[in-house]
Amino acid sequence: MDLEDYLRATREGLLGLRLPTERYVTTGATQMLEKRKENAEAGEQLRAQIEVFQLARKSLRRRRDGVVLKEETLRESLLNFDTFLQENSAKCSRGIKKDRRRQRLQLSVQRSALYWRFLELVLRTAKFEEVRELVGRFKTLLATKTQLGQRESRAQENLDSHRRTRQRDLDRQNCLLMHNNNLLSELQTQLDYVRAEALGWDIKWTHIQNTAAKETLLLGQIKTVTLNLFHTTGGQVGQDQGVEIHDTETQLDRIQIFIQKQTSIVNEINPSDNVLD
Repeated sequence: MDLEDYLRATREGLLGLRLPTERYVTTGATQMLEKRKENAEAGEQLRAQIEVFQLARKSLRRRRDGVVLKEETLRESLLNFDTFLQENSAKCSRGIKKDRRRQRLQLSVQRSALYWRFLELVLRTAKFEEVRELVGRFKTLLATKTQLGQRESRAQENLDSHRRTRQRDLDRQNCLLMHNNNLLSELQTQLDYVRAEALGWDIKWTHIQNTAAKETLLLGQIKTVTLNLFHTTGGQVGQDQGVEIHDTETQLDRIQIFIQKQTSIVNEINPSDNVLD
């Protein structure tokens, strides 16, 4: 409800009030005066309530402004406190880093002091008079070691290169040897095949020779028997009208002619036997 609604409701409430009933009869002018008086009183009450409302409104506004101001103040305080915490944390971190750096430096100094004492102890037993001479000698030896290391590296590289070359040569020789072994195996296989064929032909040749020997022996026996039979039939050899001693076919022909003649003679002498036959 706003101010106008509140005033309107208050005025209607005041106008709706009724005065106590008079026991006497008033005139019209008196009633008008009373109405004006009532209106004046209602206006006074309305103004009083408006003032009270305005005072309450101002009080509420001041309270709200105070709350807003307190919130702003509290927010600024929180921001300042947060900034303070961050700065304090950063300072603590820097302090911790400084302490750690200081501790590392102290440790490094202690280690260096240990080395320095060691160098002084070495000087007592060495031929050097100052630490600088010893450090210079150490640097010289270190440079010499570096040079020797470089030489060793180059020598190792050359050795590795020779090893790789030798390995390639060995691989090439192994490949060539493997190829020759394969070729030798193929040639050995062919040789075995040729030997097997030669053995077969040798067996056949031996069989042929054995067969030829038997046939030659049989042929010699036949020639001998034929020659003896030819001599038995009266045949002559080696003369002008004779037969060659090795002409077995002619000898067989002469023997056949002799047998035919003898058969004819026998048939003429014994015709009855021929008839019976």
